[in-house]
Amino acid sequence: GRNLHTYYGDSHILRGLSLAIRPGETVGLMGRNGMGKTTLIRTLMGLVPPRRGTLHLDGVDVTRQRTFVIARRGIAYVPEGRGIFASLSVAENLAIAARGNGRTQTGAWTIERVLDLFPRLAERSRNRGNALTGGEQQMLAIARALLLNPRLVILDEATEGLAPLVRDEIWRTIGLI
Repeated sequence: GRNLHTYYGDSHILRGLSLAIRPGETVGLMGRNGMGKTTLIRTLMGLVPPRRGTLHLDGVDVTRQRTFVIARRGIAYVPEGRGIFASLSVAENLAIAARGNGRTQTGAWTIERVLDLFPRLAERSRNRGNALTGGEQQMLAIARALLLNPRLVILDEATEGLAPLVRDEIWRTIGLI
C-alpha cells in the first residue's frame, strides 16, 4: 500500500501509511488498541477501501477490488475472531478450505501437511469447532488459511487471549511456515 488514507465515517484512521511486503518476509504490526492495526488489515483485504492511496499486488492495482478478488490473488486472512465453522468438525473445516484451491505445485499445502504441522488437529479431527480450545481454534484457522496455498497470510491478533504455552507453540509454527 502507498499513501493509504482510510476512514470510518468521518474518523480518519490511516493517515498516509505506506507498506511493502516482499516475498519471504515476515512483518509484525505492533501498537496499542485503537492505533489502526486492524484497519490496515481490513484495508489491505478490501473490506474498508481507502479514500486515498493505492494498493498493489505484484504490480497490479487492486485498490478498488472486492475482497474475494484480492483473496483469489493469493492473500489468506485469519481474522481476530478466527472465523471457523463452529458446527462442523475439524476435518470438515479443513475439507472446505482445501476444496477447489486449484493449486497443485510442489510443496502445496494439503490436509495431510497441515495436520503434520498441527498434530493436535489430527487428534481432534472429529471434534466440532465449538468443542476446541481457543488455541486449537486458532491452529484450525491458520491451517484453513494455508490450505488456500496463499502467497501471503495475514493474521489479526494471532495469539490474543491464549495461554503462554499455546502462544509459544503457534509462534514457533508460524516461524516454520
